[in-house]
Amino acid sequence: MIHETAIIDKSARIGANVSIGAYSVVGPDVDIGDDCIIHSHVVLKGPTRIGRGNHIFQFCSIGEDCQDKKFKGEPTELVIGDRNVFREACTIHRGTIQDNSLTQIGSDNLFMAYVHVAHDCMIGSNNILANNTTLAGHVHLGDYVILGGFTGVHQFCKIGSHSFAAVSSVVVQDIPPFVMAQGHNARPRTINSEGLRRRGFTAEQIQNIKRAYKLLYRSALTIEEAASAINALDEPLLDDFVQFFSDSERGIIRP
Repeated sequence: MIHETAIIDKSARIGANVSIGAYSVVGPDVDIGDDCIIHSHVVLKGPTRIGRGNHIFQFCSIGEDCQDKKFKGEPTELVIGDRNVFREACTIHRGTIQDNSLTQIGSDNLFMAYVHVAHDCMIGSNNILANNTTLAGHVHLGDYVILGGFTGVHQFCKIGSHSFAAVSSVVVQDIPPFVMAQGHNARPRTINSEGLRRRGFTAEQIQNIKRAYKLLYRSALTIEEAASAINALDEPLLDDFVQFFSDSERGIIRP
């Protein structure tokens, strides 16, 4: 299942039932978990840990040195979970010592063609990054985030779980959980109600999220006042919502 033209460094660790296509290169200190499929012309560079069942399409570059000018070849790492799909020509870079020396990706994510994940990004699970989405360094994504094609995210931004950014959005501040954003620069539009319904949120929970959104974005309340009013709704799933915008260092996107 490893093509005869593939180049595999002797220190690389290849799990069971792994397929590696023609002309792919697996460098030193790369660990590939069981049941992975790696198409032709893929470059994997270490230190990189790849979990089980990942599917990497042609011309991807996974684990390369970052593009930060401060990077001087220090030993940093990329860690990828299970069952992720990397479509054609994705570029995923390792971390820097200026952060945690780590870029990390969870499980069950879909990275469509030409997606770029820069150094020190921390990505959760079950996210969809559409074609040409670009994450700058140190970006954090939660879970179940959808970023439309050609979306660009500024370095150090955080994007909360269950949020959505429309096609060609430019994200320069944090997007709270559950929020739909759109524009250049991205602004809040509403909550991601359809995504929440698809994931099993109840009508009552969605209604409470709408109330929280209005308190944050459609009232004249300060951040502190909005946090207090949302806490009074007594909806446990809003705890992370309040924590997110209360702790935001870059500030959240605003109308």
